[in-house]
Formats: sequence, C-alpha cells, structure tokens
Amino acid sequence: MNVQATVVGTADLASVESDVLVLVLGAAHKVNARGTAAEQLFHAAIKSGDLEAKGGQSLYLHGAQGFSARRVLLVVARDGSVKAFRQAIDGALGALKSRRLKTMAVAALGIELTDGHAEMLCLSLEHTFYVYRHTKPSAEALRAPVKVALCVPSEQLTAAKAGVRRGHAVAAGVGVARECANRPGNACTPTWLGDEARRIGREHGLSVKVLDRKEIEKIGMGSFLSVSRGSDEPPRFIIMEYRGGAAKAAPVVLVGKGITFDTGGISLKPAPEMDEMKFDMGGAASVLGTMRAIGELKPKLNVVALIPTCENMPSGRATKPGDVVTSLSGQTIEILNTDAEGRLILCDALTYAARYKPAAIVDVATLTGACVIALGHHHAGLFASDDELAAQLLAAAGSAQDPAWRMPLDDEYAEGLKSRFADVANVGGRPGGSITAAKFLHRFVGSTPWAHLDIAGVAYKGGAAKGSTGRPVGLLTHFLLSRAGR
Repeated sequence: MNVQATVVGTADLASVESDVLVLVLGAAHKVNARGTAAEQLFHAAIKSGDLEAKGGQSLYLHGAQGFSARRVLLVVARDGSVKAFRQAIDGALGALKSRRLKTMAVAALGIELTDGHAEMLCLSLEHTFYVYRHTKPSAEALRAPVKVALCVPSEQLTAAKAGVRRGHAVAAGVGVARECANRPGNACTPTWLGDEARRIGREHGLSVKVLDRKEIEKIGMGSFLSVSRGSDEPPRFIIMEYRGGAAKAAPVVLVGKGITFDTGGISLKPAPEMDEMKFDMGGAASVLGTMRAIGELKPKLNVVALIPTCENMPSGRATKPGDVVTSLSGQTIEILNTDAEGRLILCDALTYAARYKPAAIVDVATLTGACVIALGHHHAGLFASDDELAAQLLAAAGSAQDPAWRMPLDDEYAEGLKSRFADVANVGGRPGGSITAAKFLHRFVGSTPWAHLDIAGVAYKGGAAKGSTGRPVGLLTHFLLSRAGR
C-alpha cells in the first residue's frame, strides 16, 4: 500500500481529487461557518444535527458540493492525541473497507499531525485491510486503496514523511507477525519458521542461521530439547543478526518463544480453545516481524534475534512431570508441569544470548495465563531487572501505542521455585504465576540488563475475532530505534 505525505493547505482541501477524502476534526476545534470549505462542511453538518462534535462520530457524504473528491467522510476525534487520531482513522476505514476505492486522501482540522499520527495511519490501514487467506482461499481479499495521500501543511511535512516511513516498516512487520501466527500448526512448523527467517534475511540483508536437532544437542540445550521430545516435528534454533552499528558495539538481543503448537504435553490442556495454542509462537512471530521492520529502517545499532522453536506434544518419548533436565547454563530443572514449557525453551536461549556480550536482552513470550488474569487483553506484562531498560521499553510502548505495564520482580517471588531434586523447579504455586515465571527466566541472564514481555493477553484475540494482533512489533521496533537515537 502506497502512503505518501503531501503538502496541501487547509484552504485547498476542497480541490483534492480522490475517490474519498477523510477529514478528521479534533473535537475541541471550533469550526467557522465562514472558514475554509472543509470547515464550512463540518459547521453545516454539526448545525443540522447530522454530526455531533464528539469523538467517534462520523458522517458519509457522496458528491459533497464544492469538493473534487467523489466522497467525503467527516470524522470527529476525541482530541488531538495520536491515540484518538488512530481510533478515528480505524472507525473511518471500517466504514469504507467494503467500498472499492483506488485512492484516498486524509487530512485533519484542529490537529497538529506529527510523525506519530502519520505512523498510526499506516498501521490502521494494515489492520483494516489484512485478510488471512493461506488456508482459506475462499476468503474475499479486501481491496485496499492503491494510493493514500496524507495531506498536511508544509510545516508538518518533514515529520509526516518520517512517520510514514516508519509506519510502512512497522506495518509490514506487524503483517509478518500476524501471518506467521495465524497459520495453523500443521503449516507453521518449526521448519517453516526457519525458512521464513531465511526469507526475511535474504530480502532485508540479515545474517540467518537455522540449527537442527543435532546442532542444538551439540550446544547442550537440554532444557529446550526436553520440550521437543514428544513431537515428530524436529526443533529449530533460529539465529538472525542485523549489523547496523559499529563492528564492536554490543548488540541488543531479542529472544522469542516459538512453540508452534502447545498441547501442554503430558500435563495435557483441556480441549476447549486448545486450537488457539497455535498462537503460542506469538513471541517468535513478533521478533520475526521486528527484524523485518529493522531490516527496512536500517538503524545504526546491532540486533540479534534468537528463536527456539518446537512443538509441545504428548507421546511415549515426551518429558514427564518429575523429570529433571540439565539446561545450557548447567542448572538442573525439575519439571513439575510440562505445560510450563515456554520458560524451558527460553532459558537456554537466554543463556546462549550471553555469547554475544549484549548491551541488553529482551525476551517476548505468550508465557502465562496468569498475566491475562492480572492485566487482561490491553497491556502486556513487563518485567525488568534494570530500571533504565524498563523505562525505555515503557516509553517505546507509549510511542507505538502498544501498551505495557511494569510488574514486580522481587526476590521473594523466587521462593516458590525451590526443588528438593534439582536446582530449580519450573513452576511455583498459583499465586503470582506470571511473576514466578519471570523469576525463573531471571536466573539465566546473569548481570546483563534484561526484560521479559509476557504477551499472553495481547498477542492474539479469541472468539469471533480470533486472530493474531501482531503485537508487540510496534513496541520492539520503537525500542530499538530509540536505542539507535532515532
């Protein structure tokens, strides 16, 4: 989808030629009956009672008098914030997506459009016009506009162009994450994920290695391999490297949980909604999408992505509750519940990350149902060993409109992970389950600044709207760009 920022003064909006002109009004902006044609149109609609100056209200006009655009859609945003603008654009595109539009123009009255506003336009377009069709060819593809013009005054053009560029990349990354996670477990296997990583690497100049079972065994990732033991699908360990910084500069390492299907193993999950466990590789999907975005934006820093990926299945070979395995770090783990498998593959990847002497490590995982209970489906759970790193991630969450909430990481929470038969148990009790899971991971990062994003509540939606959200590609991309000074 081609989105371009272009200079069009407010007084010239009536002359914009397009299949549809979307005009977004900040609710606090008082339109003038004797102002520009756009203001007069809003004033008349509000005065007649056809439109309320309240956030979320809209009015569709066909052949508006004095306007060159074939259609005009008037939309009111709650205020001038990036969040309110995104909500207004989402509503507008939702009203238009069934119409066959080749061109679209978007402009705002009473809102100073920044790079953030421009980025959200791109993300809203991706969100509205994405349709999963890989295993459902009967799904009708939505025809997104071929050209979208973001009309801004000249003084806002530089920021708008920067936002569009970033928005293109983040939206493409979100699209990668959604497409990977939406594929069923028999299509999105660990082998396929490795192939997808190679494809992204070829197209965007990233170095990619995909290790097979023998190579993983040679490294000594006993905890990771214990999860894959019950499946006929071979595991993969994906290593992606982006080198945009100085040769000796310490990289940021991203680690993504890649359980392509999670039955719970011997600790079998209940049947209802088990199909949604194809989304248990949402962390891996978001890391792949982030590397896709970074490969396009090319910031001046080094980034390494590590993705341990396998299935968690029950069989005669599967790991049993009570088994003890040895992790790459040398620590032994008593597996009390085989459905707490994500931390078992992540801990070996976190230990491996130390080989890069990283500046920071961020792991991303659909890790615990407990995080969903704690935070619902709006905020991701953020756990961090370092206050500065936590602040950077929270700032990125705000910039990307990809919310996260910092959770505690006190040492007392590790008490429940003690084991009589190993160095650590893989689960504690029910209380504070997302925190004890984070404390388990914390054991494997040493002194490196580390953060863990539990995205179990935000990586996908269930029910009638079932599907991947692509989160937190936006958060991760903004975080990496901020580390590069952008």
